[in-house]
Amino acid sequence: MRRRDFIRTGTLTGLLAGTGAIGGAANPLAAMVGGSGRITADGRVRLSSNENPLGISPAAKDALVEAIVLANRYPADQHRALVARLAAAHEVGEGQIVLGTGSAEVLQMAVQAFAAPRAKLVMAEPTYEAVTNYQRTESYELVKVPLTPGHEHDLDRMREAAEGSGHPALVYLCNPNNPTATITSSAAIDAWIADAPEHVFFLSDEAYIEYVEDDRMWSSLPWIAKRRNVLVVRTFSKIYGLAGLRIGYGIAHPDTAARLADFASRNNINQLAIAAAGASFRDEALIEKSRAANRESREMVEAALDELDLERMPTQANFLMHRINGDLATYRGRMAEAGFLVGRDFPPMLDWNRLSFGLPEDMGRFCDTLREFRRKGWV
Repeated sequence: MRRRDFIRTGTLTGLLAGTGAIGGAANPLAAMVGGSGRITADGRVRLSSNENPLGISPAAKDALVEAIVLANRYPADQHRALVARLAAAHEVGEGQIVLGTGSAEVLQMAVQAFAAPRAKLVMAEPTYEAVTNYQRTESYELVKVPLTPGHEHDLDRMREAAEGSGHPALVYLCNPNNPTATITSSAAIDAWIADAPEHVFFLSDEAYIEYVEDDRMWSSLPWIAKRRNVLVVRTFSKIYGLAGLRIGYGIAHPDTAARLADFASRNNINQLAIAAAGASFRDEALIEKSRAANRESREMVEAALDELDLERMPTQANFLMHRINGDLATYRGRMAEAGFLVGRDFPPMLDWNRLSFGLPEDMGRFCDTLREFRRKGWV
């Protein structure tokens, strides 16, 4: 009997029912792999976490079903197979790929691996906060550099902070940036990397690169062959819709990848995540469908914000930042009452809200809600 047939005959249903694992669900398989989870248990639409509202792809669902019977096995073989596939796709050696539980673990590996007495961690403000969280137990001097008036990384000031003392520095570049969804010119980043001393290490977070439509931004991946001081970080959480399965990866020079791997937990990636990632990777139908839905939702929101004269930032991701009039916590609470969960605080931008794009039908209702808020004088 094939693995998929084993599950679909109901044998697994009986096993799970005996343990209480399915809570009386009529269709345990649907409970495992069905739906996109875009709506919470109390009926609110999630527009707060930069997730893919389409859910996982059909191929990933099938892969999850196939992989369930491997859940009792350590994932070493499957881990190696996924690494080999990623390496071939990016035209690098297998020793240049490091897997993590989401890109967040790869960022954590880098922060830990390059910590040193008197080292600096240089990053934009605001930007993705996980790197800040990871440095708290390390010896870094944290240097936050405000974005430029155009909401790009201020590379000149970051460079001065990173290179001025001559001590080791870890430079975090989230491009497109989270929470602003804006990009920094890759030509400018390349120019810095080309001239930077070896003690400056570049942590290039490209979590949203699949959504980018602006030709001023490209990957830092070509530097991997030339430099030990560049790490490119990617994730399956965004366009591939696997945020809940927690899988991402880094690409670096073999020496750098080996150093990072020392800080990974053993067997950190589980069987189901590996299976779904393998089925989703470079699935062009999934990528194009995700981009198309994102584009439609983005254009709808941009038009509504412009109609209401609410300032917004340009976006190259699956979210945007827009101004609100009034208190941010009050705005979030009112949106929650109206059925929408919107973004958290991102200091110092406390008169802006980060809005993740949902499905177009959800964003249509969101835009109508925003217009109603204007009629009530709330935004």
